[in-house]
Amino acid sequence: MSALIIGVVLFLIYSLYEYRQHHIFRRQIPTIIHINGTRGKSSVTRLIAAGLRAGGKKVLAKTTGSAPRLIFEDGSEIPIIRYFGANIKEQLKIIKYAAKRKIDILVLECMAVTPEYQWVNEHQMVQSDIGVITNSRLDHLDVMGPGIRNVTLSLCNTIPHNGVVYTGEKEMFPLMAKEAEKNNSELEFVDSQNITDNEIKRFSFIEHKENVALALRVCKECGVERKQALDNMYNAKPDIGATEIFQTEYNHKDIYFAHSFAANDPDSTKFLINYVKKLHPHIESIAIVLNTRVDRMFRSKQLVKMISEIKHDELFLIGQQTNTIKSYARKHSLPVKITDLGWTDGDALLEEVTKISAKEILLFGIGNIGGNGGIIVDYFRERNL
Repeated sequence: MSALIIGVVLFLIYSLYEYRQHHIFRRQIPTIIHINGTRGKSSVTRLIAAGLRAGGKKVLAKTTGSAPRLIFEDGSEIPIIRYFGANIKEQLKIIKYAAKRKIDILVLECMAVTPEYQWVNEHQMVQSDIGVITNSRLDHLDVMGPGIRNVTLSLCNTIPHNGVVYTGEKEMFPLMAKEAEKNNSELEFVDSQNITDNEIKRFSFIEHKENVALALRVCKECGVERKQALDNMYNAKPDIGATEIFQTEYNHKDIYFAHSFAANDPDSTKFLINYVKKLHPHIESIAIVLNTRVDRMFRSKQLVKMISEIKHDELFLIGQQTNTIKSYARKHSLPVKITDLGWTDGDALLEEVTKISAKEILLFGIGNIGGNGGIIVDYFRERNL
């Protein structure tokens, strides 16, 4: 019994020491920017870091998700290796590392999903000066739902105390403003209308005006002028989930593959599909590749409902438990041919896609970049070199 008591006391002493050490490291970082939201977190993190670097700021940034990256002061980056999966304690290590590098600004993408962890991530760990909530969409409803109000309240758990918060979310802005007031923080809506079509076309990948507008507003808050920040954003390396279009030829047919795997909520996915279709109005034949994951079945079902509203010729299912999603799609009377490829590679996919009679085919990859999705993206990227 005495050994147990001694063990508990030692654990508490060590925990208190770690807590004090963390706050020492946190105070050594002048500014931390914390990015949360449903879509665009990684892109906004990269854009902000690029813009701040252009202004001479010593910046360290970290993205999370399926391909977490640590981005250094010169824009170079390395992958973050997670041997035991994602854990929000990772933020503690990054803050310690950033403090030792004596940086000016740390830009962190929120890596928590559940409401409780989002609160702990911000208020016990990050304690940011500037918050960003990109948007609030119907995603992760199993832990943040059941509705958009619950999702928004969950995201608001990362609003800092006595800070400033920027968002591109218009519909749920009133609710977010109330939550910001509770934290004695200022919330500002950032309108994307000041981003021109010509400016957005200069990106080598498909970027959203909302993301760019948010990044520029944060850069302005940190003392970096618009043109200076924007020019360096064009040179920033895109996130692995950034939407790109790859053109290739296979079986004497032209295939335009739109990598939209990262936009995995229905609203974002539908927006991207319609946006890319406008870029290629001459292509009439549309096909969709839905990557399914065993831990994202609810999301796959959401996307099946969404694509039933989009005119396309065929749906190709890849990844895990594709038979389940195929049955679900048939139950909802999806009015197109459904081809179940299971876990597959790029050649096998294109063999089936090119059976479509059209000479040119616009092929959309949706669902999730993890698992089979990443394999397909790498295949098209290599063919496009």
